[in-house]
Amino acid sequence: MPYAKGEGPSVVIALGGNALGNTPQEQLELVKNTAKHIVDMVGDGVNVVVSHGNGPQVGMINNAFAYAAANDGKTPEMPFPEAGAMSQGYIGYQLSQAILNDLKARGIMRSTANVITQTVVSPDDPAFQNPTKPVGAFMTEEEAKAKAAETGWTFKEDAGRGWRQVVASPKPQRIVEFDAVKDLMDAGYIVVSTGGGGVPVFETEDGYEGVPAVIDKDRSSAKLAADFGADMLVILTAVEKVCINFNKPDQQELSSMTVAEARKYIEEGQFAPGSMLPKVEACIEYVEAYPQGKALITSLECAAAGLEGKTGTVITA
Repeated sequence: MPYAKGEGPSVVIALGGNALGNTPQEQLELVKNTAKHIVDMVGDGVNVVVSHGNGPQVGMINNAFAYAAANDGKTPEMPFPEAGAMSQGYIGYQLSQAILNDLKARGIMRSTANVITQTVVSPDDPAFQNPTKPVGAFMTEEEAKAKAAETGWTFKEDAGRGWRQVVASPKPQRIVEFDAVKDLMDAGYIVVSTGGGGVPVFETEDGYEGVPAVIDKDRSSAKLAADFGADMLVILTAVEKVCINFNKPDQQELSSMTVAEARKYIEEGQFAPGSMLPKVEACIEYVEAYPQGKALITSLECAAAGLEGKTGTVITA
C-alpha cells in the first residue's frame, strides 16, 4: 500500500549502544523501548532514518565463529565484512520489527524497511597504516603470529589479556545504497540502515570488495544525513546534554555549540576520545557539509523533546 510521508522534518538518528543489548534476547526487549521513542517522533510527523552501532554484536559473531572454527573442525572462519553484514541483518530485523509493532499498536499506517548497507572507504586512508580496533577472539602470541603469517591480518597484544586481530577505522567516503535509502524515505518508510557504520568496502575497477575494518557509526550517520540533506542529525547517547569539565565540581551542561566553540573544546581536551569526542566530531562534519542542518546530541528518552528544542545539545555551523 502507499504510505504518506510525514509533514515534519527529516532526521537521521544514530542509536548508541545503550539502546541495544549484549545478547539477542536482551536486545529484543530493549529495542521495544527504543521503538516507542522513535514512533513518538513518527507520530509527530518526523521522517526518520535509523542507524545503529554494532560493536558488541559483531564481536559476538566474530568470536563465535573463531571459537567454533578452532574447536570443532567443521565451522569455517567468517570474514569480518560478512560478520558485520550479519550483525546489520539481525539488529535491523529486531529494530524494524519493534518499530512496526508499535506503529500498528498505535494505528499509524506506516511501515519499515531494513537496508543492509555498504560504505566505501579509501585504501589510502591513513587508518589502514595503523589498525587499532580489536576484534575477535583472544590468542596466545604464538597463535597470533601463526595466524598473521597465514592470513596477512594484523594482531596486537590487548592490555595483558592476550593477542587479538586489530582492524582499521577509516573515514566513510560514500554510502553505496544511499539512493535506495532516500527513495524509501521519500516513499514514507521508516528506514533502518548504515548499521555499524556500514560494511566497509573498497571501490575497484571490478566493483566493490569488502575489507576488514570498522567505521565509526556516528561518522557514517553524519555522511548519510549530509548527503540526504536531512534537517537534523540526532546522535543518541547515555546523557541528556554534552558537558564540559565532565565529572568535575565545575561541570557545565551545554545547550548549544557552534562549530568554532566545539573545536575550541576539543583543543582543550574536554571530550573523551572513546566516548563523546567522536560524537561531537561527527556533528561537526555534518553541519560543515550541510550548514542548513542542525545536529543534536542527547539521550534516547529526551530525543522527542530535543527535536522540539527543549533539551539536548544542538551544534550549528
